[in-house]
Amino acid sequence: MEARLNLFENTLAAQFVRRFNNAVAVAENSSLPAATRELVKIRASQINGCGFCTDMHTKDAAHAGETATRLNLVAAWREATVFTEAERAALELAEQGTRIADAAGGVSDDAWANAAKHYDEEQLGALVALIATINAYNRLNVIIRQPAGSYEVGMFG
Repeated sequence: MEARLNLFENTLAAQFVRRFNNAVAVAENSSLPAATRELVKIRASQINGCGFCTDMHTKDAAHAGETATRLNLVAAWREATVFTEAERAALELAEQGTRIADAAGGVSDDAWANAAKHYDEEQLGALVALIATINAYNRLNVIIRQPAGSYEVGMFG
């Protein structure tokens, strides 16, 4: 399987991805815990069916020390006992922010209030930015049918 479009060889796409990566770096360099950042990206990628991002972020999380048990339970986080209350709030926000079309009101006030109990303003900003950007990356990869499985930790820098 090959991608329909090479995001790095197509001049316009490569320019977009470079600029988009610069914007993402703001959230990545925030005080939001790294484990939470990866869990959010994994969950949104699972929901969106983005194999490439699911592969990338599970490998990055494992490389950073995340346990196999937690990685294997991200999709079933509601029934899992291995996530903190703060992580659960972030995962709920990620799910609701990813499934906007499934709920006429978008992200519920309850989900937002729960996240706000666990994260400060900067961290909430980072969560919103990460949820928005991982959803955009998922869409890029799904549209071009980017194959999954070949990602190696650090291959993008």
